Amino acid sequence: MNATPNPLHTALSLAASGVPVLPLRRGKVPFGNCPACADNACGGRPNMKVPGPCRCPGVCHAWAAATTEPAVIVSPQWSAAWRQAVCVAYHPGGAGLTVVDLDDADAIAWARATLPATRVVPTTRGEHWIYRDAMTSRNAVRPGVDIKSTMAYARWLESGTGALAALPDAVRTLAQREPSPPRRAPEALSVSLRGGQGECPHRTPVFLERGVAMAEQRITEASSAVHATVYRTFLAVLFRHGRCGCLTDTHVTRLFTAAQAKGETPRHCTDAWNNARTTLGL
Repeated sequence: MNATPNPLHTALSLAASGVPVLPLRRGKVPFGNCPACADNACGGRPNMKVPGPCRCPGVCHAWAAATTEPAVIVSPQWSAAWRQAVCVAYHPGGAGLTVVDLDDADAIAWARATLPATRVVPTTRGEHWIYRDAMTSRNAVRPGVDIKSTMAYARWLESGTGALAALPDAVRTLAQREPSPPRRAPEALSVSLRGGQGECPHRTPVFLERGVAMAEQRITEASSAVHATVYRTFLAVLFRHGRCGCLTDTHVTRLFTAAQAKGETPRHCTDAWNNARTTLGL
């Protein structure tokens, strides 16, 4: 399909309706890391997939950079990207949406025979079937079928027909991985000051408390893209504190409570937490 005629205008219009956006360069790919974020120097994760504590104001981290804030979209840090942009992408999960990306005629035929009707948008090779509600993203769930929702981006395409339908269980099932052992309850906080194998590397409970408090604040202060903020925050907490056994049920409950106060459901919180654990290999 042709490039978007006016990417910046399209982005601002989408952001005004609550859809987090980002520019794509030639090849329909995100812009790469800036020098300050290259080689994970910012503390984020490689390949622009999982952000860490980075606060880069640019478009460095693909879906994680998507925003609904007009001031960010027109900022000097984004202006160079918009001048080079060929089209606009959006973060479906941040907008409470799931895109079933169908790449060929066989995939489309399968969807028509299996999935409930919803909004359908033609793509270069196939169709996007868009459903209301977010879920875990996963590629190649079957031949020619990808699922794009949380921690993913999709190209914005203007045309489309049909009304949004609720996300069906049939799509959720596609993204399920092989069953894993039940999550072990977090261990009680145990800190040693003497070092040694198996001891908490954080040395002091103040470090953990400050990290959890900052995470609560980050969620509470989110003014847009709450889904994305919750995922990013859970990822950051687990990346920093998830491997030593110092997180307790009380800490997790505090994070879930902050997320639910912003409108997240208990199920969304659980999905976000489990997805973050899976991403980090915990």
